[in-house]
Amino acid sequence: MNNMSTLFGSMVFNDAVMKERLPKDTYKALKKTIQDGKTLDSSIANIVANAMKDWAIEKGVTHFTHWFQPMTGITAEKHDSFISPNADGTIIMEFSGKELIKGEPDASSFPSGGLRATFEARGYTAWDPTSYAFIKDGILCIPTAFCSYGGEALDKKTPLLRSMEAINKQALRVLKLFGNEDVSRVLTTVGPEQEYFLIDKTLYDQRKDLIYTGRTLFGAKPPKGQELEDHYFGAIKPRVAAYMKELDEELWKLGILAKTKHNEVAPAQHELAPIFTTTNIATDHNQLTMEMMKKVATRHGLVCLLHEKPFAGVNGSGKHNNWSVSTNTGVNLLEPGKSPYENAQFLLFLCAVIKAVDEYQDLLRISVANAGNDHRLGANEAPPAIVSMFLGDELTEILEAIDSGSAYEGRETSVMKIGVDVLPNFPKDTTDRNRTSPFAFTGNKFEFRMLGSTFSISGPNVILNTIVAEALSQFADTLEGVSDFTAALNDLIKSTIKTHKRIIFNGNNYADEWVKEAEARGLYNLKSTPEALPYFVSDKNVKLFLKHKVFTETELHSRYEILLEGYGKTINIEALTMLDMVKKDILPAAISYVKELADTVVAKKAISSSISSDAETQIIEKLSLLSSSLYKKTEELEQSLLDVKNCSSELELATYYKETVFVAMQELRAVADEIETLVGEKYWPYPTYGQLLFNV
Repeated sequence: MNNMSTLFGSMVFNDAVMKERLPKDTYKALKKTIQDGKTLDSSIANIVANAMKDWAIEKGVTHFTHWFQPMTGITAEKHDSFISPNADGTIIMEFSGKELIKGEPDASSFPSGGLRATFEARGYTAWDPTSYAFIKDGILCIPTAFCSYGGEALDKKTPLLRSMEAINKQALRVLKLFGNEDVSRVLTTVGPEQEYFLIDKTLYDQRKDLIYTGRTLFGAKPPKGQELEDHYFGAIKPRVAAYMKELDEELWKLGILAKTKHNEVAPAQHELAPIFTTTNIATDHNQLTMEMMKKVATRHGLVCLLHEKPFAGVNGSGKHNNWSVSTNTGVNLLEPGKSPYENAQFLLFLCAVIKAVDEYQDLLRISVANAGNDHRLGANEAPPAIVSMFLGDELTEILEAIDSGSAYEGRETSVMKIGVDVLPNFPKDTTDRNRTSPFAFTGNKFEFRMLGSTFSISGPNVILNTIVAEALSQFADTLEGVSDFTAALNDLIKSTIKTHKRIIFNGNNYADEWVKEAEARGLYNLKSTPEALPYFVSDKNVKLFLKHKVFTETELHSRYEILLEGYGKTINIEALTMLDMVKKDILPAAISYVKELADTVVAKKAISSSISSDAETQIIEKLSLLSSSLYKKTEELEQSLLDVKNCSSELELATYYKETVFVAMQELRAVADEIETLVGEKYWPYPTYGQLLFNV
């Protein structure tokens, strides 16, 4: 293996490379641009572009691309060569500052929610200098934002950068009140844990449902699943270990801090976790990670499945978003301190998160809403659709003591006064983890566990950044200009705890009792995507995004339309795939097996009337009844798809897909899966769950 220090970041135009290749003044100017989040000065763009081109060419690169993240959930790129013609018929290799800063892909062919018509093709990509350029597949990739001709955001990066600026602005206001004059920038950081399945490619290629939808639409439960709990953290199979080793190396080349790898709970399921980094870069890195997972898998004869629920009956895959807030001076604002000053600051930022999560539960639920994740949320493997917070017993008791003005039992002092008393020594691991909580405090960060494995982490972090920015904004409004800061701070923290403590729940989020209790507390339980999405454009939420300039109202409504449309299209594709599989494969398989059994009965009778055919006859009767039911359920699903035309709006359509089409799909599957348990193995047209899950 290559030397790690040489390998890591070898394909990234990172700080070390820039320092080495750029003139000192240019490097300092670019560094300031990156650190301050300001617009790049065009006067230095040509120098940076030329150095970037030379570095890339030395590594065998001939093309560059503006690498961006449209609202498809994946990345996009259009490749241009460095070639420019000379008058004498020869060529030179050029790359200008203009080409570095700005590109022009076709904007009409990406989801826009009505922002772009087909005849309005122009869109622009703009370099994001806060995220390093890198080489992937021999192409120089320049991370960029993507917007329309009119300036509307058509991507996932632009709102994320806006939300990071929003929380930076409001956090600085609060920090100044504590005398932090040395802090000039506040950044959110994320470490996204990524779950995934690996299956054999030859088996994958035989499953239309996996190819078209990313999940199995049919499949009877195998004799063994995850009941023995023998896969989690178990010995990694040699074929999987070889895949993980190459994946690590490819990610390290791209400067991605892949750290932990292990088997997850379900058979064939695994997890990769990186070290945290700035949210914008973490988002870029996670997109690259998902892409690289799939690419490396094919080189090992495997397929990487990132769907939230590729197999019924075993755990689905999530993505845990470990989120925190830090200053440019190296202080984690969610790290409990040991001095009165640190305690007060920590508690205020903690209260900002508590307030934000309580007031904007709907937005957090929407940020993880899609057709795939609806299968997972609420099952006994993932957080429910109800948003709540876990703080642990000790921290919860501290907040309750502040709320009630009573003594905290873990201290000798009588009543805690924020900014005067010192909190008890509060180490990171002060309490057991709650793996059922959607939003859990884990010592110096919050783990948002509701994300599905396919998600770009941009959306959830746009929401987190914005809602916490709003809470901090309100706190700053309250505290700025008060005559007695300590008293005002005490009152603010106490009132915030009292108003928003309903969102704190340290118990079992899977329990039925919690659903009832959450309802009594007035918490949302938005069980499906169509139920959740209308809240996205409620007056409260529109005002929030407009205030912090994260979305315009037009951009917000466009995303609402895209999410609704995406939900309906996903269910429609799955339904059509089911119909194709039943008509062309499953029903013929059942009929063929019945024919063989019937031929066997006839043959037995021809030999001797005394030979029993009870087994064959009973199976024939069962399969005949099930086949008739399957045909009927197929017709019902077909009719439900025809009736889609009666829906008059995207919301009505998405709701219809959920309440009618999806229900018909479930009924069809139930019959088909029972047929699978009766049909002889050589007749069944697809690899079974047992083969898919245990054949790597």
